[in-house]
Amino acid sequence: MVLDALSSIGLWGDGTLMALSSYENRVYQVQLETPVETEGSVAAHPQVVVKFYRPERWSEAQILEEHAFAAELMAAEVPVVGPLLLNGSSLHHFAGFAFSVSPRRSGRMPELDDFEVLEWIGRFLGRLHQVGERRAFAVRPELNLATFGWAARDYLLQSNALPADVLGPWRAACHEALALIEPFFSQNGHFKAGAGESSPFNCLRLHGDCHPGNILWTPTDVPGGGPHFVDLDDARSGPAVQDLWMLLSGERAQRTHQLSALLDGYEQMRPFDRRELALIEPLRTLRMVHYSAWLASRWSDPTFPQHFPWFGSSDYWSGQTHQLIEQIEAMQAPPLWV
Repeated sequence: MVLDALSSIGLWGDGTLMALSSYENRVYQVQLETPVETEGSVAAHPQVVVKFYRPERWSEAQILEEHAFAAELMAAEVPVVGPLLLNGSSLHHFAGFAFSVSPRRSGRMPELDDFEVLEWIGRFLGRLHQVGERRAFAVRPELNLATFGWAARDYLLQSNALPADVLGPWRAACHEALALIEPFFSQNGHFKAGAGESSPFNCLRLHGDCHPGNILWTPTDVPGGGPHFVDLDDARSGPAVQDLWMLLSGERAQRTHQLSALLDGYEQMRPFDRRELALIEPLRTLRMVHYSAWLASRWSDPTFPQHFPWFGSSDYWSGQTHQLIEQIEAMQAPPLWV
């Protein structure tokens, strides 16, 4: 299927396929018999990455808007790995599947305990957000409490994903946590600066899922070295801090130092609203609830029980309840500040 899809757009694989880690979509690295020439560029790509999109997750218009954002970033020389334009299009169809083809880029996860690396990543995130604030997404969604919080909670309760012995404690903790997040949203669902604040946060186009696994780091002593951002599949609108907080880890002092390094780089390119630091723990809480709902919604896909066998157990939900209680405490504590 993969090779036939490629041949339908004039690319011929030599039979060498390697499945890449991706649960939401199906992604393969393919060796080509003849390197593909990128339209409008002299670059040739002997290996490509083919992504088959999960049906019915995004509309075609939403996928094309993601591709357009990637193209806009690459035109601004932000190191994003986006789909190739082939036969006049970045999105193709075969046997009922939508797919795209991107150049293969090598790299490893960045060393986030190296402050120079964090500063470098911060600079590129600042450049990414410079492009992101130029215009708004038309059809891609916004990160908000309704979809990532209350809707995710309701789905989990209705899907019977929680064992009876942990249902009550998790439901109570989740409700309390989401209620603490509500003051950060206006009545129309947009982020604002918290209770008593009328000034909203600036909402811009984001990478959306900027964790270390979506950054490829290449040695800086070679041309084009440094970070490359991959996988804009979750690109959406939201506050700038959404693309920063997932790069922080460890105890509070360590996270403060990491954040300082990121912002040292970021603010060389774009101002950062320090009020957004109060959103870090609410955003972390929303991601926790949304992640559990995502696993539950994909459980009929055979790869999910295979790779997440612990999901649905009482131990898992007891752990989630404990983490939500910790998040309730974290959201009531003073935010990080640099």
